Amino acid sequence: MAGLQQMISADQALPGREQAIYIPTEHFVFNTQLASVADLKRVWFGMGCFWGAERLFWQQAGVKFTSAGYGGGFTPNPIYEEVSSGMTGHTELVEVIYDPNEVSLYQLLTLFWEQHNPTQGMRQGNDSGSQYRSAIYCDNEDDLSLAMQSQALFQQALQAKGVDSNITTEILPLTQFYYAEQYHQQYLAKNPNGYCGLSANGVCLPPQP
Repeated sequence: MAGLQQMISADQALPGREQAIYIPTEHFVFNTQLASVADLKRVWFGMGCFWGAERLFWQQAGVKFTSAGYGGGFTPNPIYEEVSSGMTGHTELVEVIYDPNEVSLYQLLTLFWEQHNPTQGMRQGNDSGSQYRSAIYCDNEDDLSLAMQSQALFQQALQAKGVDSNITTEILPLTQFYYAEQYHQQYLAKNPNGYCGLSANGVCLPPQP
């Protein structure tokens, strides 16, 4: 699917709506309740189409809940068609809720960097548009700092492999995450032969210093 190749401004964004279009309760794979993991840590990743990205993280030990959604833009409570138009400013995201006693943020960042191409700007593979841009959003300064540190290390690893392109991943505090429609949640568990745009890039993130 193609979309806009540049970010819009806030005054260009679609108006959206006041009410959330969907709030997940039970995870289709884990059979756990969203409310039951409220006290765990969270991070948000954009890696192109969120279907494959969500599956990547629910398969990681220590992850307790995942959700597909939208963030990084302006339109409140957007629907998928609005995000796909590029006129919300949002990118497709996966919310990852994890137990830091079982899996570290750096391990999650390793999956993020190694399982997509973070140098492509407003696209991921054949999926083109600002809604597919690479992104990491965090809810605290320590996590932001670690994400930025990992970015610098992965840029060095890319250069060591002869990749001249610069990382275009957006690393920012997340101001608001909007859950995507129910049919997007755990999509590849419900549709095992569905589309997954993820592919490993062949470059490894160095161990955490």
